[in-house]
Amino acid sequence: MTIKEHIQELRNILSEHNYNYYVLDNPTISDYEFDTMLKELQSLEAEYPEFYDPNSPSQRVGGEITKSFETIPHDYRMYSLDNSYSTEDLKDWENRIKKLIDGAIQYTCELKYDGASISLTYENGILIRALTRGDGVQGDNVTANVKTIKSVPLKLKGDFPLKFDIRGEIVLPFAGFNKMNEERIEIGEEPYRNPRNTASGSLKLQDSAEVAKRPLDCLLYHLIGTNIDVTSQFGSLEKARQWGFKVPKAAKLVNSLDEVFEFINYWDIHRHNLPYETDGVVIKVNNLAQQEELGYTAKSPRWAIAYKFKAEQVSTKLNSISYQVGRTGAITPVANLEPVELAGTIVKRASLHNADQIEKLDIRVGDEVFVEKGGEIIPKIIAVDLNKRLPDSHVTNFISHCPECNTELVRQEGEAQHYCPNYNGCKPQIIGRIQHFISRKAMDIEGLGGETVALLVNAGLINNYSDLYELTKEEVIPLERMAEKSADNLVEGIKESISIPFERVLYALGIRYVGETVAKKLARHYKSIEAIAKATEEDLMNVDEIGIKIAASVQEFFKSDENIKIIERLRLFGVQLEISADLLKGQTDKLKGEIIVISGVFETVSRDELKKLIEDNGGKVSSSISSKTSFIVAGDNMGPSKKQKAEQLNIPLINENEFLHKIK
Repeated sequence: MTIKEHIQELRNILSEHNYNYYVLDNPTISDYEFDTMLKELQSLEAEYPEFYDPNSPSQRVGGEITKSFETIPHDYRMYSLDNSYSTEDLKDWENRIKKLIDGAIQYTCELKYDGASISLTYENGILIRALTRGDGVQGDNVTANVKTIKSVPLKLKGDFPLKFDIRGEIVLPFAGFNKMNEERIEIGEEPYRNPRNTASGSLKLQDSAEVAKRPLDCLLYHLIGTNIDVTSQFGSLEKARQWGFKVPKAAKLVNSLDEVFEFINYWDIHRHNLPYETDGVVIKVNNLAQQEELGYTAKSPRWAIAYKFKAEQVSTKLNSISYQVGRTGAITPVANLEPVELAGTIVKRASLHNADQIEKLDIRVGDEVFVEKGGEIIPKIIAVDLNKRLPDSHVTNFISHCPECNTELVRQEGEAQHYCPNYNGCKPQIIGRIQHFISRKAMDIEGLGGETVALLVNAGLINNYSDLYELTKEEVIPLERMAEKSADNLVEGIKESISIPFERVLYALGIRYVGETVAKKLARHYKSIEAIAKATEEDLMNVDEIGIKIAASVQEFFKSDENIKIIERLRLFGVQLEISADLLKGQTDKLKGEIIVISGVFETVSRDELKKLIEDNGGKVSSSISSKTSFIVAGDNMGPSKKQKAEQLNIPLINENEFLHKIK
């Protein structure tokens, strides 16, 4: 046997033992035997560097230093899940999906592990990339750190596809977390607060050798990509196990919502015996064709929902109420609490949402209150302990004037929120709008953060987002913590942002109710900022997903002379205020005014491609059939109830080839 063959043999043996120990939890050799073989491999690799392999088991010890984590777009967006907290919520969810798909529905129930979300990309069976969730569109490259986690396969086995992504959670088991804390306490360090935050923080350590010392684990549950030979969620979990991934065995295939409730009730009790933190159950439509039919909202898959176990509660004293001003002028009351530990973190503040919530709870300064941290990042007050109320307590009256600029607040009929109307003179609104403008999903200006925006506004250097484009290096260098290199990066980042496409610029403007999805719809429909500014309320409401509230807000924004001046300045600086000619290629009005439903499974093009073709040709995609539906693009396995409804309403059905010919 040659040296090269012996090195490869050692790698194969060690990889198999790694898999047995960390994935199957079934070691077949002693730690001593494993360590002896590993040392032999490391010695041979050091002696024969020409046989280096980045995916060798010896590389698990880490050592790579990452100064900054590169942000990379996900090949497939990472959506978040809608949350539910009761059986009624789940019944409502099932009723919604039954309106959109036909036939029997099976569900895959999985435990919801509380860790750091991760997306792993494999090519030819080799781990090539690991990205954090980030904002769902792009995440941070933490590949070097993830490679040190023993349960993450560096090479796959079996009949894996050429390229695919797999999603899961990086978790820190209780046993490892407790051991880490014992060691920290022993050397006089503060213990870590909770496993989830510690796992998340571990992924961003600069030295991968330090990550390797932490007993992190990786639990995987979602395959995504093309040419993956599976037809169901449950089948995809079994496939992933065969390829070498650690897939939790608690997952169960069920045939009804009653069986879902049984799964939830069982694990609500038995989760306390698990080695990891769990905070709920994820319920997914099992059939992947049905998943595709259901599709996504702007933020979440329609085919999945998370059921959250009852949140932990604590009681503490409400010391005071302060008021924050958001970028839209919305006033949010915040409870300042006597610090208390909740779900592994110290809680000092909680949102009170609005005046109605304060009135509903009859919450008063000095009250003993119950605080909960459910699906929210920010804890919330759910009740007052009236038995402990002080006899001299006073009813809380919501403030009447802005806490920042003293302008009288307004509250529109039907609105829960109070607003400060001083749009161009209230500093938190100005800072908030500019912070929104530079954010990652908007203009994504490199080298400029939220704190720096506040410094620039407070120094009088900028007063709106168009002022950014006149900033010079000499002006920003005197700012606190601003070195010459940072100033160069900031000015360069602003200059480069003029290449950001129009739909993101529109979102960046911060028009109330115009989020990412609405901005995209408006940009594609009107093609330019001028066309949007000239559109009537009625015109705007004819755009897909635009209701009266959004239409009125868009009109109000463009009625402001100040806003028009800012947009004109942005134009002078070269900011993209219309869709580029390249994107307009292939776009027509052939389907203008048409409302089209897509149903079934297709061969030539995917459902997403069909949606894009409809929108590119001026049509509107609808998820449900009504008398307003123009026609249905019908694929294989179209549900019988949809066919029946189409026949009743006399709506024509065309296949994908007929549709493609129609828009040719």
